[in-house]
Amino acid sequence: MGRLLRLSLFQVSVGMAMVLLNGTLNRVMIVEMGVPSWLVALMVSLPLVFAPFRALIGFKSDNRRSALGWRRVPYIWGGTMLQFGGFAIMPFALLILTGDSHGPTWIGHVGAALAFLLVGAGLHTTQTAGLALATDLAPEDKRPRVVAFLYVMLLVGMVGSSLVYGQWLTEFSPFRLIQMIQGAALVTMILNSVALWKQEPRDPSRNARLEGKEPSFRESWQAFSQGGRSTRMLIAVGCGTAGFSMQDILLEPYGGQVLHLSVGATTLLTALMSAGSLVGFALAARLLSRGVDPYRLAGWGAVAGVVAFSAVVFSAPTESPVLFRIGTALIGFGGGLFSVGTLTAAMALGREGESGLALGAWGAVQATSSGVAIALGGAIRDVVGSLSAQGVLGAALSDVSAAYGVVYHIEIGLLFITLIAIGPLVRPAGEKGQSSLKFGLAEFPG
Repeated sequence: MGRLLRLSLFQVSVGMAMVLLNGTLNRVMIVEMGVPSWLVALMVSLPLVFAPFRALIGFKSDNRRSALGWRRVPYIWGGTMLQFGGFAIMPFALLILTGDSHGPTWIGHVGAALAFLLVGAGLHTTQTAGLALATDLAPEDKRPRVVAFLYVMLLVGMVGSSLVYGQWLTEFSPFRLIQMIQGAALVTMILNSVALWKQEPRDPSRNARLEGKEPSFRESWQAFSQGGRSTRMLIAVGCGTAGFSMQDILLEPYGGQVLHLSVGATTLLTALMSAGSLVGFALAARLLSRGVDPYRLAGWGAVAGVVAFSAVVFSAPTESPVLFRIGTALIGFGGGLFSVGTLTAAMALGREGESGLALGAWGAVQATSSGVAIALGGAIRDVVGSLSAQGVLGAALSDVSAAYGVVYHIEIGLLFITLIAIGPLVRPAGEKGQSSLKFGLAEFPG
């Protein structure tokens, strides 16, 4: 577990980058720097361009030939350098965007876009190869523990970095923003270097075993998707992830506009959802260690999501902030069960020595679905809200909650589609899975 704790530091660096791109810089560029919202949205979405290539990255790491016999380390290190390069360019691009320099503005736009793209490509590469390395190192019966702990460390990275960023930028200035980004670059290098140290064993003889046997990506993908089981799993991952993610930018505005909660009360919703996710991670690890089918666990997560979004919808007509908070916590709880269940299932789908392709495919679908769903959620809310304000939808749907309700009902529908896709994959009730050591919150490494 000590080795796992050190390896999981790459998830902390990924969490730091995600918060910086999607949260801190998003707000700072729009509010403090006056960059147009559409341009910021375009830059924030650029990392998604690289998400579909995660399957290819996983495949390449499965079949890499190295003089030292490393497969995953070069990709994790390469992803780290891409993140560092993006963070190195970003301060100078943002400095031009502030107008405090004499450079043309378009250089700032191009530089910022390149920085966002490099950081996104780096975090996708690092996470794909890092998850594959964790799969290589963990015995099959211990993988539920590994999956849950890696998710916990991602959450730790996101929550911890958001607190540090917020504290550092309490008194905003362009100089403090540059210092923060440079600090993130340095911490990323340190964390990922420590995570990699003496993790993957060197095996130069593996190159000889691969001589003449390296399959093409198409052949490996056909073998991976043979029988349709993998394809059905990826459909479930896509629909389920979209179902849980579409509300990401709407939950706090819903609490403010519909239930008239204060800014402080809506800010606490993130902590509430994170707490629900932690409980979901811990419960998922405990159940999986007792042999529960990961697909069944993911199905339970989808059911919890249906209940959660129903609670959020009903909180508007009942004017119940308590019901809204319960729904928020259940969204995190259901998402935690679903994520751990599907990632554990993806680990099991990878053939011997080819976990990178399976985990890359899982990551590509998960990241792409999440980004597209968040964008669609905001667009649907705006369109329906505009139609509702104009009275086009009739008196029954003229309330401000109608636009949000449409998005939440779509999410409920996506989760039902997820259940339909995942149902045939669930192991029969009488069939026992592999067991592992007891694992819960008390067993997390301290």
